[in-house]
Amino acid sequence: MEKYPVLEVDLEKIYTNAKIITELCGKNGISVAGGIKGFGGIVSGAEAMAEGGCRQIGSSRIEQLKAVKDSGIPIPLLLVRIPMMCEIEDVVKYSDMCLVSEKETLFMLNNEAGRQEKKYGVVLMYDLGDLREGVFYREELIGLAKLVEYELENLTLEGIGANLSCYGSVAPTAANLGELAGAASDIEEIIGRKLNIVSGGGTTTLPLLTRGGVPEKINHLRIGEGIINTQDLPLYWDTDIEGLDKDTFVLKAQIIEINYKPTYPVGELMVNAFGEYGHYEDRGIRRRAIIALGNQDVGDSSKLVPRDSDVIVMGASSDHTIIDIHDCKKEYKLGDVIEFNVLYQAMLFTSLSEYVYKKTTGKNYL
Repeated sequence: MEKYPVLEVDLEKIYTNAKIITELCGKNGISVAGGIKGFGGIVSGAEAMAEGGCRQIGSSRIEQLKAVKDSGIPIPLLLVRIPMMCEIEDVVKYSDMCLVSEKETLFMLNNEAGRQEKKYGVVLMYDLGDLREGVFYREELIGLAKLVEYELENLTLEGIGANLSCYGSVAPTAANLGELAGAASDIEEIIGRKLNIVSGGGTTTLPLLTRGGVPEKINHLRIGEGIINTQDLPLYWDTDIEGLDKDTFVLKAQIIEINYKPTYPVGELMVNAFGEYGHYEDRGIRRRAIIALGNQDVGDSSKLVPRDSDVIVMGASSDHTIIDIHDCKKEYKLGDVIEFNVLYQAMLFTSLSEYVYKKTTGKNYL
């Protein structure tokens, strides 16, 4: 008997989506680092991205990059979170380059690269206003670039980059990416050569790209969500890219209870298991089911999208998700399986949960 809950990963769809995105970017002179952190770094998913045209594989977790390296996939590996000091040895050993914003980190990387007798690449991060990682002033960025280029003999200045929309919700625009492009030009003039990478963000830059607003100097994007969870593009950013498949990840969970119950809790209300006050609409007595899956597994049950459009997700505790099946055309019974598309947060949590089984399909995509 098949075990549930299970997250099914369609490798053929990841490959096809990667091909569409890398070809779109390639027409605009942009190479793509395929981000694998959103699905827990599943190595076969990374391989599908690479075969679909991604020029690098990127993750915020060095452990995921180590797994890709150990698998033998011949592709450069990029650490997309600036390194912790405690992981410098592994960063140099298991990746080819990383994002950096601190001078002290650069010195540590240089020393470790020398110890390992290798050249290691760095991409200096420039904060364009989203207020996550990166130096805030252009002159400081230029100073770090000169330091790497002229003083740190074991490092290679691969380029500069920026992150947008992940913390401060600042949208990529022609103006702020123009600032990144201008900084790149200044650095190139000073060091007398072209930078290999001018990295203009990630998936949230795709809407601007499709409208023709990305400056020509931008030649690199770090894209995970836009390949592996493409339903987010029209849902959040009003962007449709022809051919992308949204069913790369399908979550399946089994019904463990079906009953007719009120829709408004009975009794004095208090905070729920997560210290929050719930919001409930009284719709009378309705047929509801519980599936064996909870917020411990998905992060937030509202990020589940039932593939049966008549199913309504009501909410969840740690281990139980309550769904309304009152208006379903199908007569669900105990033991039946409910299928969901997963938005980014649910994909991230379920792919990392040891209590959610993983199953890959579509391996014969070549």
